[in-house]
Amino acid sequence: MATIGDVAKAAGVSRSTVSYALSGKRTISSETRERIESAIDLLGFTPNAGARALATSQTMVIGLLVQFFRDEFSPAMLQYVLPISDAAREAGYDILMVTEDDGPKALRRITDSDMVDGVVLLNVAHEDERVPPLRAARQPGALVGLPKDTEGLDVFDLDFGEAARMLVDHLHGLGHREIILISPHEHVITRGGAYAWRFRDAALERAARYGLRIYPYDGETQQPAISESLDSILDQRPTATAMIVHNDAMIAGLPPVLNARGVRVPDDLSVVGIFSEDFGRLFSLPYTAIETSPDKLGRAAVQALVQRMQDPDSAGAPVVRFIAPELTDRGSTR
Repeated sequence: MATIGDVAKAAGVSRSTVSYALSGKRTISSETRERIESAIDLLGFTPNAGARALATSQTMVIGLLVQFFRDEFSPAMLQYVLPISDAAREAGYDILMVTEDDGPKALRRITDSDMVDGVVLLNVAHEDERVPPLRAARQPGALVGLPKDTEGLDVFDLDFGEAARMLVDHLHGLGHREIILISPHEHVITRGGAYAWRFRDAALERAARYGLRIYPYDGETQQPAISESLDSILDQRPTATAMIVHNDAMIAGLPPVLNARGVRVPDDLSVVGIFSEDFGRLFSLPYTAIETSPDKLGRAAVQALVQRMQDPDSAGAPVVRFIAPELTDRGSTR
């Protein structure tokens, strides 16, 4: 295993110069830094994390707090983890992923003990109990998901209201007048999943403006309840000509249900949803949909957090930024 001495010898500099280059405590000429970086790459040298933390007061670790719930579809949540991890690694940071049920306690533990330089929160609730301890922490934080109180934090989310309006507009423009709307599980609403009601309420308001009949239902997340629920909804609404699905588990389970019923898309029923391209590819979903943009959201959160960790003076005031929804037409409407 290469040492700092090996790097110094290969670069033709002193051990202290290599140390200064790694810690950033002193200015190093660009030519010397390039030689050191080349030697590090050549030797595969990895600085000792503990020593680096002592020298720089930085761990080069970002805490990622994720909440997994049984009434939500885990594959959908995992889409956000990889882009966050990739963006962190590209910026020179590792990820410490924490999935404890007691989120506030976990957050205080990793921030009070200086285990991380900053924190990203995923799956943020309207009144998220993790937000107050994050706001009180020494380290900066960024959120993927919109809480009720955004003060002092960088927040990134999809514009779910606009996403719903786009889908209703799309179906209205094609002449549909009776639409089924399937939302996340009712428990998501109960515990404050604002993205669910932001989408649902915007869809209902837009439909009312057009004079459309829209039939809202809460969805399921586990089989066989998914298939049973879809069959029941379709039985109740035989005159509906379109379906909007804002529930990853329900739309993943929709194709076999429609196939078993002999329902052809879009000849018999137009279907639209809201999911990422990768998710659609994973479950072979042929439906027109709003892109949820987990890659854009995850990367935006990490980039804002890294800037705030490395240069807080230039980071500016915290921002609340919505990703504009994009509609991908896959031919599932008529």
